[in-house]
Amino acid sequence: MFRKLLIANRGEIAIRVARAARELGVQTAGVYSDGDVGALYRGFVDESYRLGPPPPSESYLRIDLLIEVAVKCGADALHPGYGFLAENPALSAACRDAGIAFIGPTPEAMELAGDKITARKRMADAGVPVAAGSSALRDAGHAADEAAKIGYPVILKASGGGGGIGMQVVRREEEIARLFETAESTAKNAFADPTIFLEKFFERPRHIEIQFLADQHRHAIHLGERECSVQRRHQKLIEESPSRIVTAEMRRTLGEVTVRGMVAMGYTNAGTAEFLYADGRFHFNEINARLQVEHPVTEAVTGIDLVQQQILLAAGEELPIRQEEVQLHGHALECRINAEDPLDGFLPSPGRITEFQLPGGAGVRVDTGVASGSVIPEFYDSLIAKVIVHGHTRHASLARMRRALEELRVEGVATNREFHLAALATEAFQRGDLSTRFIEEERIEETLRATAHQEREAVAAVAAILAVEHEAAARFRRRVVFRSLPASAWGLASRPGRRL
Repeated sequence: MFRKLLIANRGEIAIRVARAARELGVQTAGVYSDGDVGALYRGFVDESYRLGPPPPSESYLRIDLLIEVAVKCGADALHPGYGFLAENPALSAACRDAGIAFIGPTPEAMELAGDKITARKRMADAGVPVAAGSSALRDAGHAADEAAKIGYPVILKASGGGGGIGMQVVRREEEIARLFETAESTAKNAFADPTIFLEKFFERPRHIEIQFLADQHRHAIHLGERECSVQRRHQKLIEESPSRIVTAEMRRTLGEVTVRGMVAMGYTNAGTAEFLYADGRFHFNEINARLQVEHPVTEAVTGIDLVQQQILLAAGEELPIRQEEVQLHGHALECRINAEDPLDGFLPSPGRITEFQLPGGAGVRVDTGVASGSVIPEFYDSLIAKVIVHGHTRHASLARMRRALEELRVEGVATNREFHLAALATEAFQRGDLSTRFIEEERIEETLRATAHQEREAVAAVAAILAVEHEAAARFRRRVVFRSLPASAWGLASRPGRRL
């Protein structure tokens, strides 16, 4: 087992990793930028080291500084968390060159997983269902030829990208030249790789992902699926496990082909294979070569600590459980509470949290990196907390989440708590009728704006009534005082130097 682990991240994931390491008896070191000097997570590590100014490019994204800190503090392992450099093979390679274990896949496996075109081919060769698509596109004319073969609508994607950045949906041939240029330019600027390919576009898919673990001895298991269909602009907001539509047979088949594909790719540690479910079929989408933000829902239904497993697998240990021992119990939900304003296009809402009250009780878990008085910096992701609940059934889990969100109180910054409550209240969500277009189809943002407008009108009406009543009361008091003064009082009041 490792002696000391450097956590190359911040916020709630830094706390999550620190807790897992502490239970394994591993010392922890953290890093911070000048924007995180007073951050809560610094109190959860044994020691912490300054990286640089707040902008990520000058701190958390500096591989050279991270390796320098790891060597300086004597860390023999590094955990990247998620975001920042978690899927950057250069960090994995730098760790190997420095003799430091990287808690994640090898740089070679990460490069294969990160190149969507290569990953599609490798997974298809392993028998994984893959959506109709193309190889790398040479130019707009090549894109038009491939789109004609696939059939419109299609989607242009960056081979080296992620997070929905640069994706362009093409519905007609006359759009392809313009959108190809946009996609290629965005890919080059965002990922330093202009390679673009095409895939069939599905209008109302469900987003289903398979969590897997793989050791260094060619053993791998899957831990069931998560449904992440509730998204806004390709950013997940609500996740659950298991999915309402995945049967035991579907889970077994999808899990088996995923594991087979990852072993063939030489992948080790934790990872996720993402699929789109449309037209009654699963279509491989991409691989996330890291821990996912939504990993707690899988932990809730399986009882397996994924972060501890990451550390143990990186230390060379074999998987402690066999596939047949993996069981899913009950149902789990996660809502991401972000410092953003749903009434203003979900714009980030940085600032100081003046009050922070967490929910609790049976089956409720909150992963957070803030407390009352914490500052949400403008430089980083706006995640405040992840509220995770577990119940015996999906119905029980939904009721528990509503109760937990109602208990949650955040003052000082705008949050998307009301968005989650509105989404959970829809009949579609309660039925489990989900797709990546859920927010648009259920008009959640419009509902929130209408509700806020009604509340403002109600407050204004009450204020007007109170103002009228206050004025009426003031006039009444003046009349009462005037009429109640006795005649002698007027005489006293008129004498010099005398006051009533």
